[in-house]
Amino acid sequence: MARFYVNNRRDGARLLSSAVVIAGIGLVRIDHPAGQGIFAAASLLSLYWWQCYRQLKG
Repeated sequence: MARFYVNNRRDGARLLSSAVVIAGIGLVRIDHPAGQGIFAAASLLSLYWWQCYRQLKG
């Protein structure tokens, strides 16, 4: 099964940091439904990418 992730730590860190920044943007507007959706989606993606990042070798 193919993963929705890259095969090296440098690009993995870039993806993870981008998702965290987008989650932060959603958190700023958590009072709006769109902000809640963005925060939820980016947070779940961040958690998934964190798990994938931890499995990559040095």
